[in-house]
Amino acid sequence: MAENPLVELPPAFHPKTGSLEAWNAAYVRVEDYLRAHRVHNRLHQIRLIQTILERAAERHAANPALDPTILAAEEIEALMDAWFADVLDDRGQPHDRIAIDGRVALLLCDGPQRWPQAFLDERQIPDEFAQAMRVSRIKAGPDLAVSSMVPRPIDLGAITEAAGETLERFERWPLLRTLLLWLLFIWALVAIFHATR
Repeated sequence: MAENPLVELPPAFHPKTGSLEAWNAAYVRVEDYLRAHRVHNRLHQIRLIQTILERAAERHAANPALDPTILAAEEIEALMDAWFADVLDDRGQPHDRIAIDGRVALLLCDGPQRWPQAFLDERQIPDEFAQAMRVSRIKAGPDLAVSSMVPRPIDLGAITEAAGETLERFERWPLLRTLLLWLLFIWALVAIFHATR
């Protein structure tokens, strides 16, 4: 079985540390991540991947023991968080909140299809794209308010009362309960006997 050839990195990308295989794995992971966000324009993908890998390579040069793929994943997350915070004008929010709000708004406004070159572009974000993202953002409902609920007795109706009274009688008279169980057992045997005939 033939192995897949290594993905060619952009010619301007020359990391000082790490193996070519490790950087190719990082490249593939970032490319898949961008495709998952519907970035299908190859030129835009390559530009974004190169930016992310260059940032990861700087960190890898400082600490070569780290995995380039993990560094690239962290860099794309950081880049997306910063970009979503800028577009949504929501700086200072925690990572989870920004990541959720940004991705939902991006999908709801159909950003990658309508503005294929604008996603993660730090140079210029079209006004209509930013506006569509802000409008598509999901906002939480009103804050929780303290209310008081008074417990009320539950009315289960006449049938449940009769069943409860019957069960209480059976508990008080164990002989009656045993007699009823034997009658049910004999009735089941008779029903089985007649069914097999």
